[in-house]
Amino acid sequence: MASTERTGLKFRPPTSSAAPSEDFEPPAISWLQGKWHVTHSTLPMWKKNKNVTITYTSLPQNAELLDDLVEYQPVNSNKQKKVEGIDTPDASARGAYSWRGKGLLKIASSHWEVLGYGDEDGGWAVTYFQKTLFTPAGIDVYARQKAGLSETLLEQVKQELRAVQDDNVKKLADTIFPIKHDSL
Repeated sequence: MASTERTGLKFRPPTSSAAPSEDFEPPAISWLQGKWHVTHSTLPMWKKNKNVTITYTSLPQNAELLDDLVEYQPVNSNKQKKVEGIDTPDASARGAYSWRGKGLLKIASSHWEVLGYGDEDGGWAVTYFQKTLFTPAGIDVYARQKAGLSETLLEQVKQELRAVQDDNVKKLADTIFPIKHDSL
């Protein structure tokens, strides 16, 4: 399946629903590294939380593996919570990863992939995660800047998601909601 590119942005369908898109070049692991603010999502748990960030760091013993640190706070609290795991690139699909929790969450796993990304507004990415025992399938919108994407870019991202050749992604595109972030 070909990726969509109607607004100048490139998106692809999830690899779980289609053959890998030959014209979609996923981001390099070095581009993914660093802190991302999760500004929009479809994951219900984020409605009760704020200041959601994900930080990816290559592991010293294997630069292809990413240390995955999710940090957030309950909406009515300043208590910091975190979820830690390791992302392993999927050998059969570029830009896709298998996540495995650390510590007590070692029994938990998930599959996620980059559907679209770009450098506009300081850098952004859209990830799709498959359903797990604990979460429904969903979409996250990441931004390098805490302020997130401009309204124009966010609308372009939603438009492209609605055009992706995957019925689940199209439905999810209409349920994306903003995640609260404390002001700077």
